[in-house]
Amino acid sequence: MRSEGLRRGARSDSQEGRESCELHGLPQVITGGRIGLPIPSAYFLDPFPEPPMTTATTTTTYEQLCEHAKKTGVFASINCLLGWDERTLLPTAAGEFRAEQMATLAGLVHSRCVDPRVGDWLNEVEASDEAADPASDVGATVANLRREYDKLTKLPQDLVERIARITVEGQQAWVEARKQDDFASFRPQLEQIVSLVCEKADALGHDGERYDALLDEYEPGAKTAQVADVLNELGAKLQPFVAEIVGSGRVAPVDILKRSFPVEAQREFGIMAASAIGFDFDRGRLDVTHHPFCESMGPSDVRITTRYDEHWFPGSFFGTMHEAGHGIYEQGLRADQFGLPLGKYSSLGVHESQSRLWENSVGRSRAFWHHLLPKAKAAFPTALADVSDDDFFWAINNVCPSLIRVEADEATYNLHIIIRFELERELVSERLAVKDLPAAWNEKYEHYLGITPPSNADGVLQDIHWSSAAIGYFSTYSLGNLYAAQLYDKADQDLGGLAAQFERGEFAPLRDWLLTNVHQQGQRYTASDLIERVCGQPLSSEPLMNYLGAKLRPLYGLA
Repeated sequence: MRSEGLRRGARSDSQEGRESCELHGLPQVITGGRIGLPIPSAYFLDPFPEPPMTTATTTTTYEQLCEHAKKTGVFASINCLLGWDERTLLPTAAGEFRAEQMATLAGLVHSRCVDPRVGDWLNEVEASDEAADPASDVGATVANLRREYDKLTKLPQDLVERIARITVEGQQAWVEARKQDDFASFRPQLEQIVSLVCEKADALGHDGERYDALLDEYEPGAKTAQVADVLNELGAKLQPFVAEIVGSGRVAPVDILKRSFPVEAQREFGIMAASAIGFDFDRGRLDVTHHPFCESMGPSDVRITTRYDEHWFPGSFFGTMHEAGHGIYEQGLRADQFGLPLGKYSSLGVHESQSRLWENSVGRSRAFWHHLLPKAKAAFPTALADVSDDDFFWAINNVCPSLIRVEADEATYNLHIIIRFELERELVSERLAVKDLPAAWNEKYEHYLGITPPSNADGVLQDIHWSSAAIGYFSTYSLGNLYAAQLYDKADQDLGGLAAQFERGEFAPLRDWLLTNVHQQGQRYTASDLIERVCGQPLSSEPLMNYLGAKLRPLYGLA
């Protein structure tokens, strides 16, 4: 996550992204400025009150609006820190009080976001010449703050606080339920979460498809029907492609990735790789968690997480690469715009494009390992001494239908997302009850991937998102994969061939290209507009399918 991500994502989520501040159990106003969590206005006095409205020329209305938003961003960042701590270091018995802390602070953030002064400032600034151009700094800032204000004023403060509280409790319950493979123990919290999410969707408003309101939290402007069309088209191409690979009879030498890879050596190697592609450890850190994510507390404090398995090298390495991709995006946002739309990521789909691009387009490329495999052999001499370049490349690009989304290969990964997207729509439309979710999950896995989870821990309980009320999030992973393929193709054209640069260990040109074209644009454009402006064409599945075919068909002897 970004934070899967939220945040947002073992990849994260963002895979877990922003499974990036995937994104990750926290109100989106906290991580991306989209949801928000309140504090009763009668309950506190703002410890940092705004200066009184002035009529002098020293402070303009626009400046007052921006200062208010920036200070709100500081409060939101504190809640991000609490969320990171809750998922990495919090004592087990402290969960209940942490829920109160986060609900209270979320309430504060929400109350500031819906302060009537914000509406007054917006009304005045919107009439100015400076705001007339929607692509200018002022115009984009005002338009996005208006969008946020109009949405958040529809949400009752009590609802925002209830969601903040239940998500902390829900994440604690999810961790234990997954450990014990006990869906029944998690079901009561999930039923409450789904109910509150539906209440929120109805408060925000929709045209008959509740899911539209939830999707808009993560992918502003996107519509459920449009996303469904994109995913259906992608799934229709992927299923026969995967069937071809499986039917080839060729088996990748994945056992070489199951040898002994000492955890400390994995940690050091992951930090080295993340640094090489551009994650700044002077402004970030790497920690361990149950479900990898990235969390941003500000321009110079971006936390990424991973998890380790001594006998599975890809889990931590590609999880670290994924979260580093999220983190590089966060570190590349405009620091002078922190708390403002131009200092926030465009959408979670775009956020996921950054993590998937670095994890897969770069991290699973032959050119990348031409540079890095000698270093890997030095770090893991016992495990990799006899491994050839070709075998290693094939092993890390193995295609095989599997149970766990965050461990899925590139060809099957989006089928995991389609399953979750369909289940979420059914849950919020009340066509599917929470009690029937495990059976529905297993049926879809059999349909799309031809496998049935042997347990709920490896099935319906594998993702953190629903415990953090991040319903509407999953489709952004597939959108991110599609965006990533298009962005990579364009960068490859503009930079004159990325593979040769990677072979030399040169990753700064790609990072700087993304910084200019994606990161520093903030929310100036919607995701769809950004991709079309940068890449010269609208969203398409063709670049992703071309990329997968070019890499995987030769490995499996397919024409």
